[in-house]
Amino acid sequence: MLVMNRFVVEEVAAGSFTERAHAALAALAARPGYLRGRLTRSLDEPSHWCLVTEWESVGTYRRALGAFDVKVYATPLLAESLDEPSAYETLAEAAPSGEVVTAASDRAADPGAPSSR
Repeated sequence: MLVMNRFVVEEVAAGSFTERAHAALAALAARPGYLRGRLTRSLDEPSHWCLVTEWESVGTYRRALGAFDVKVYATPLLAESLDEPSAYETLAEAAPSGEVVTAASDRAADPGAPSSR
């Protein structure tokens, strides 16, 4: 699972932002199910930043959000991200020079349909 939180940061606040983003990334990285993460900045618009993390599953990500250090260091920062979808499931991937491998969605086929139970 991929999580992308995008931010618009004024140049005068960039130093404080990166310190807080590093602390948030460290707190998230310490949680079970975390695979990798990075803090990125747009080359075209230097005020645009993105905190990208990858997780084993949606469950490990959601459990990570409940951890004390994540609530202290990551949640306040994530609350400042742009109000847009941030969690994405991987439906296809390819290694360098590799074949495209697809995966089924974890989403219900029709979330509004009644259960068959």
